[in-house]
Amino acid sequence: MLRFVFSPSAVSRETGGELGGAVVGEPSNGVLPAWPVQRVFAPLLGATSAAIHETWLSDHPVRAGRSEGIGWHRADGVLYGTIELNEVDFPDTPGCSSLQAASAEAYRRIFRLLDEQGMPHLWRVWNYLGNINLETGGLERYRQFNIGRQDAFLECHRGATGNVPAACAIGLIGGSLNIAFMAGATPAVPVENPRQVSAYNYPADYGPRSPTFSRAVLVHPEGQEILFVSGTASIVGHQTVHPGDVVGQTRESMANIGAVVGEAARLCRSPAFVLAELSYRVYIRHARDFQKVRDTLKPLIGEAEIVYLQADICRHDLLLEIEAFASHALEN
Repeated sequence: MLRFVFSPSAVSRETGGELGGAVVGEPSNGVLPAWPVQRVFAPLLGATSAAIHETWLSDHPVRAGRSEGIGWHRADGVLYGTIELNEVDFPDTPGCSSLQAASAEAYRRIFRLLDEQGMPHLWRVWNYLGNINLETGGLERYRQFNIGRQDAFLECHRGATGNVPAACAIGLIGGSLNIAFMAGATPAVPVENPRQVSAYNYPADYGPRSPTFSRAVLVHPEGQEILFVSGTASIVGHQTVHPGDVVGQTRESMANIGAVVGEAARLCRSPAFVLAELSYRVYIRHARDFQKVRDTLKPLIGEAEIVYLQADICRHDLLLEIEAFASHALEN
């Protein structure tokens, strides 16, 4: 069984069974856990501490390893890993930017590891990159990342449509290409949103390659069912709606999450998930919008666990993005 633990001010006090996790914000002493941890060094909004530690724990024995710069832990059919690559190590070449090359290489290494470990199914990916909306060489950096990511999916014989992982891609100020991922021995069940065009079917208006992710997935570690909702924004069909209106975008984002949760209800093996039980991470482009976003979300999700941070979103006209997950036990 997997468990998820928040520790608002320090590393989780749990001992043993740590698969991996993230530190969101920045720890005052700079100390990070010994297990694989993704560093999301972005300003927390409305928090009482400088950093929040998030840890996935397993009830089963954990084995640790390192492969091609990936730190990983695995336990009973689940693997969690992290990798950071510096773009300067991947010089631009004609037709391929340093970010595109780094993205492709990161995913190639991930897929090689998963094949070696017998964990071929990528469930959830968290992607962070610097200056996501900056245009270089005539192409926005997010679009460069999408080319590299899809190149690796195809090269490593993974499909780029249909059964692809849940994911987010978020912009931070500077820093390396920073990826965390969870994978398993069993396939994920992809969940799409009837209000939206699937991201992997976006038209060419959004770049030479479509984003390679599902709107959500259901995954099944032993004895449980986890719903991972990808980064979700104010998009209907494939177009941004409510430009310049952060309240409108917040409501539309939650309408999309509600639609995904409703679709998951058709596919899940456990009782249907509901919005109030999900744990949320909310990325807000402008810190000044925090209070409006929080006030808008409160009546929609009640006392749900939620972390707010300031970060850039994959489209320049999107003001926020929301991701979420929840877990249910499965009866024998």
